[in-house]
Amino acid sequence: MSAIIIMMYLSCADQTLDLSQPTIMGVLNTTPDSFSDGGSLFERDRLSLSLALQKAQQMVLEGAAIIDVGGESTRPGAAAVSQEEELQRVVPVVEAIRREMDVIVSVDTSSPAVMTAAAAAGAGLINDVRALRREGALAAAVKTGLPVCLMHMQGEPGSMQDEPRYDDVVTDVAGFLARRLADCERQGLPRQRILLDPGFGFGKTVAHNLALLKGLDKLAAMAQPLLVGLSRKSLIGKVLGRDLADRLPGSLALMLMAVQKGAHIVRVHDVAATADVLKLYRAVATA
Repeated sequence: MSAIIIMMYLSCADQTLDLSQPTIMGVLNTTPDSFSDGGSLFERDRLSLSLALQKAQQMVLEGAAIIDVGGESTRPGAAAVSQEEELQRVVPVVEAIRREMDVIVSVDTSSPAVMTAAAAAGAGLINDVRALRREGALAAAVKTGLPVCLMHMQGEPGSMQDEPRYDDVVTDVAGFLARRLADCERQGLPRQRILLDPGFGFGKTVAHNLALLKGLDKLAAMAQPLLVGLSRKSLIGKVLGRDLADRLPGSLALMLMAVQKGAHIVRVHDVAATADVLKLYRAVATA
């Protein structure tokens, strides 16, 4: 129990993240090809810093405590981008947000160079879908001194949805995260700086995702903060038969289920609606 209490406050560079209540992470993709909002921050085929700032400001006003800046799409079938291109997309946005707003900035990257540059630009959290398995990533993350979210992904974005298989998805994902947690600790990343993400939609079928959400409390029992991303996922479209534009009710339902099963941070596109649901959830919980 003491480990859970210790992790309720997470040191993010010069800021502190309070995880005693469910926390909203707003998605800010600086990519032209992300699955639901790719290209939304572009003007004349170029990333617009002013649009990125406007979007970040809107999400902060709506209730986001973290802005997650990503410069490489990790949607199923996504192609890799060069390190230089990712740096050009991410670093100016991180710098601008930190200059203009009092909010924790997370950087969604697997690249050691981007981790280092983003930390220097003021980022407070590293969010890695590859769980620091790319060469040099773990060493770079340790040097930044920032907390890191380790995510489970079977395969790589380009092929992860081809034929994902598990003996038991909850047990397998928990085992992977436990091994990565131990490996990272051994190589200098303290447990107090590690968050875990089961990776919904990353190398998982609909059945895998549903089983993983049903068993999420087993991952919460690992006593590390849980970050969960279910917003607008294809799971919603396949179960409900909804296109991307019509997935808000499904996103909110899955988000609330995740919180009830122990999620500390929810990564979402629709911040205002998520904040409303969580406000009602807290009102009932404290009545």
